[in-house]
Amino acid sequence: MEDAEIVLLYWQRNECAIDETQRKYGAYLTRIAYNILGDLQDSKECVNDTYLKAWSAMPPHRPIALSTFLGKITRRTAIDVFRKRNSQKHGKGEFCLTLSELAQCLSGGDDPEDELGGHLLGEAINAFLRALPTETRRIFVARYYFATPIRALAARCGVSQSKVKSLLHRTRLLLKEHLIKEGFLP
Repeated sequence: MEDAEIVLLYWQRNECAIDETQRKYGAYLTRIAYNILGDLQDSKECVNDTYLKAWSAMPPHRPIALSTFLGKITRRTAIDVFRKRNSQKHGKGEFCLTLSELAQCLSGGDDPEDELGGHLLGEAINAFLRALPTETRRIFVARYYFATPIRALAARCGVSQSKVKSLLHRTRLLLKEHLIKEGFLP
């Protein structure tokens, strides 16, 4: 079923929307949550929460890219679960590793960014990502947005894990230089 048809089911408040969403995007959403949480049961709960949140958001929202819309909800939900679990001193997943990798180029203190500053930082990072070669951008986003493990990235790209690690390291350094140039880092 096409995304527009699934969205229409949500707008019609037809419960088949959730079945169709699960059929088309269930594995994709579970992978996003699992990469962050490292726990299948928690991941499945996040995906179920995603369906509920999508049901609540449509209408009034009509997403253009359903996969992106659902992926964003799943990622936010999984990060919330990760934070709650991490604050309770439970185990850490792949997401914790990605945060520590990015800390060197995004650390600016523990104070939360104000809304405008966060928006401007997002624009600067998006400009940086658009300037990257396509394959480098895909690897970087897969690692730091979807928390994809390095071994999975290496297998997907047909290269060694050390090559992926090296590419990510160089890209993080470039991002740090970009953010310094844009005035976000000293």
